[in-house]
Amino acid sequence: MNEVLKQERIDETILLLTLNRPEAMNCFNMELTTALQQAITEANFDNNLRCAIITGARGDREAAKQAFSTGADLRERRTMTDDQVRRFIFTIRNTFTAVEQARIPVIAAINGFAFGGGTELALACDIRIAASTALMGLTETGLAIIPGAGGTQRLPRIVGVAKAKELIFTARRIDAQTAFSIGLVNMVAAPEKLMEASLAMAREIAKNGPIGVAQAKFAINYGMEASLGVALPLESKAYEVTIPTADRREALAAFAEKRAPVFRGE
Repeated sequence: MNEVLKQERIDETILLLTLNRPEAMNCFNMELTTALQQAITEANFDNNLRCAIITGARGDREAAKQAFSTGADLRERRTMTDDQVRRFIFTIRNTFTAVEQARIPVIAAINGFAFGGGTELALACDIRIAASTALMGLTETGLAIIPGAGGTQRLPRIVGVAKAKELIFTARRIDAQTAFSIGLVNMVAAPEKLMEASLAMAREIAKNGPIGVAQAKFAINYGMEASLGVALPLESKAYEVTIPTADRREALAAFAEKRAPVFRGE
């Protein structure tokens, strides 16, 4: 039996996580949800990691019909009691929150259909890069439910309240260029160039001071939830964490010696 989540290290500093249920369009059952949560938890304690990429396994379908993830496994959902559904929603919401709060930046490489929970996972990532063939959407109202893994909260913060209401109320599916035009994704790449573009972004992040990147992520994530009067002191506290680090001293030495710095996360 294949692993539902593949893990691969690239350049020793980048973790590639592949949702591996292509026969089910990489939709989330409890096994995959739990596996992703465990992988993110472990990544938080791996000081060699600088960035993670999440993508979907390619199936036998043509490129235009590949999937990042089509959300919850509705076949499994049909067998659940109401209480089991509540437990699943609790678990998947916490899993995506763990992705959002991961110590390292996380890139969503959206290689195809991303509906419901698939879009919600992408929203929880720090950066989203979509294949030109990708389709995205919070489609839950078409199933008489609502996004339950953070979509109603994260989408308005990214694209604005009015546009988020439009997309959620209509359960509309949008293509990659539309997603880019409204700020839902950072970049669009040709399908065959998606991983190349995602790795280039990850490597650009990985070359920088890992403590600085982690503190910048912390300051942005939590500062966005606060007033400016609270957020600015929060930024100052995050900056103070970087001051006594060996990496900061290394950066200054490298600048003086006209060489590339070697950061160790210390």
